[in-house]
Amino acid sequence: MRIAVDAMGGDNAPDAVIEGAVLAAREYQVEILLVGQQGVVRESLDQYDLGGGKIEIVPASQIVLMDESPTEAIRGKKESSIAVAARLLGTGDADAMISAGNTGAALATTRSFLGKLKGLARPAIASVIPNEVDFTILLDVGANAGGCRPEHLRQFAIMGEIYAREVMGKENPRVGLLSVGEEESKGSAVTLSAFPLLAQSPINFVGNVEGSDVVNGSTDVVVCDGFVGNVILKLTEGIGEMLFKLISEELGKSKLAKLGVLMAAPVLRKFKKRIDYAEYGGAPLLGIKGVCIIGHGKSSAFAIKNAIRVASEFVSHGVNEHIEQKLKIIKEQGI
Repeated sequence: MRIAVDAMGGDNAPDAVIEGAVLAAREYQVEILLVGQQGVVRESLDQYDLGGGKIEIVPASQIVLMDESPTEAIRGKKESSIAVAARLLGTGDADAMISAGNTGAALATTRSFLGKLKGLARPAIASVIPNEVDFTILLDVGANAGGCRPEHLRQFAIMGEIYAREVMGKENPRVGLLSVGEEESKGSAVTLSAFPLLAQSPINFVGNVEGSDVVNGSTDVVVCDGFVGNVILKLTEGIGEMLFKLISEELGKSKLAKLGVLMAAPVLRKFKKRIDYAEYGGAPLLGIKGVCIIGHGKSSAFAIKNAIRVASEFVSHGVNEHIEQKLKIIKEQGI
């Protein structure tokens, strides 16, 4: 399996990205294609012993900045690391791609080079949100900031259910539609119309869910539009960081508390691990003709390594084939 990695994307690129790629090349049965400015990538890569891992550098002369317009990135930077990685995916020279860079540019570029899966109206970004039990898959979290129709939400639900089952190991994922109340009669015009569509679909639809259900473990997949999803994603990340910071501060305020820190250290480490986005690698862009994992802009080497793992699992489980098959069934059955 060959995975193209945007070496120039992210706040900590290229060093953290390259270190993560080296870790993945050593640990997983994958070949890494590091895409970026050749001299810069080579200088960083030479610091590591690959330990038998396979890494190849693919030159890309341009970089898409984090705050750049996606449209300008596509038109003006055809040799950017994101564009070259997408082309490798489109030509079949890579089985998947990963970028922790400009999310809008990654979305626009992959859609431009690869297109959408057959029968799909809109791709969606799925993110893993830690909950009281394990995790919840939330989508969309940013690919569609507005204008979602009921059918789009149904397709998000189908893609999220397949991803949760095939990659994340949920045997029969419970799928909920995010609304302002559990009753079927509550919600916006879009969610009210989407409810019966999801109820008729071949998924384990549990009805409307509220914001608290994203984190209480009652639902495995939660569906919403990209604007709401992105707000929830950033809010949960912020709350997690705030809680860990406040707990650490309080434990350091007295000698007795500092003693408690030593005793509670293993628990604190487990808590931090549970809320750490790096553990989950990255967010898949579901619905494109290919595999693209979007990493957090602050991705560490550990996060990049896990993103490569997620990409390889996505490919090996044939997620896109499952999505197309289920969309075909819905169309044939007229539901």
